Amino acid sequence: MHPGESSKRSVPSALGSGGCIDALPDGVLGHILGFLPAPEAVQTCVLARRWRHLWRTATGLRIGCCSSEDEGRRVKEQREFVDHLLLLRGSLPLDICEFGFSELEDDDVPRVNLWFRHVVMSRARVLSLRLHLFFNKFLKLDDLPLVSQHLTKLDLSSVKLQNSFLSFASCPALEHLELVYCNLASADKIASKSLKHLSLTDCVLLDEPRIYISTPSLVSLHLDSFFGRTPIFDSMPSLVKAFVRITTHCWDGCSRPDYLDCACLLCDGSDSSQGSSIMLLKGLSKAQSLVLISVPEKIIFESDLRWCPMFSNLKTLLLDDYWCTPDDFSALACILEHSPFLAKLTLELFSEGPKYEVEMKGRCNLMERSAKISENLNIVEVKCQVVDQRVLKVLKFLCTFNIRILLRPGQSTLSSLNASQVLYPWAILWLIRNLTISQA
Repeated sequence: MHPGESSKRSVPSALGSGGCIDALPDGVLGHILGFLPAPEAVQTCVLARRWRHLWRTATGLRIGCCSSEDEGRRVKEQREFVDHLLLLRGSLPLDICEFGFSELEDDDVPRVNLWFRHVVMSRARVLSLRLHLFFNKFLKLDDLPLVSQHLTKLDLSSVKLQNSFLSFASCPALEHLELVYCNLASADKIASKSLKHLSLTDCVLLDEPRIYISTPSLVSLHLDSFFGRTPIFDSMPSLVKAFVRITTHCWDGCSRPDYLDCACLLCDGSDSSQGSSIMLLKGLSKAQSLVLISVPEKIIFESDLRWCPMFSNLKTLLLDDYWCTPDDFSALACILEHSPFLAKLTLELFSEGPKYEVEMKGRCNLMERSAKISENLNIVEVKCQVVDQRVLKVLKFLCTFNIRILLRPGQSTLSSLNASQVLYPWAILWLIRNLTISQA
């Protein structure tokens, strides 16, 4: 072998003369370019003659946001570039388009609306418009119906939406809708027959009448905090899982200490314009997995329990301490008695954050199981920071259903129990009896 021959063979050829990248077909290169920020994708036009127009076939457009951590750029900085980009692309189809901007001026609004509609007409399947604006500032999208046979996922933040836009009858393929801090105060309905996944986070909702949500094909729902009054959900027979968290921003509250017997507009759950009872739980009644969380002063769940539906498909249920107010466990009892096939119950009690120092597991005595609860209930979890008087009252209440708790705490004092010790059922019973005696 000639000296140096092996080393010459191991050197790859240059990209411009038939290298690995150049060996790929145009369609694959267009797909790869779709993962780059739009300015970088366009800059590839200088690489070689073949690359001059490849950027036009990129299957993805990422405008304004340069990375997942980037909050975006000012619209004004992008105007000229985006105008020329969309003009030169023409009507070539898109798989995905992401807009991300951090600042918005009044004269930017028509331009962003124009870009948005152009992308929809380019047959985009996934469309994201995320704005990082000052508090209480929104971009108003034109109140025109969204028409697309191809759009499957829509992700919006810090935009204002109205009725015509939120009627998705002309988007038969739309399955995912995510709205983060959007203003829906001018909309009284969200309607889609095809939607399967709906997420509303920190959105501003209508006060009067309540917003009505009709999504009969929905599989998953995520309703995490909102400003305004609780929405009304139509029947969702295909619902598998739902997460609902009511915070202090919800307007459904009553200042009266006897609100459970109150008949005011907020407490009786009636809506003057619709003449019907508010049934958030009714819309969730077909779910297989539920997470229901609320701050204590909001009464929407308590109000719904007056007409509590049967949760005939429910297998997994997670509740917070809203449902376990000491000395009144009627809400917890009601939902347990209306969940005939419940298999797992988790209670997260009296904690300021997501971390819990104490985790307890329990089970039902098969021979002594209460007839009021599901015969399938075989896992009960109780999580808390400390086992104090309030938690013991919850454990005592669970004992009325013959649910026995195995506690894994720490020292002999209730306020310092940790996960290094095991407190057996007889010890739990002793603590509960001691609690009863001390109260007497």
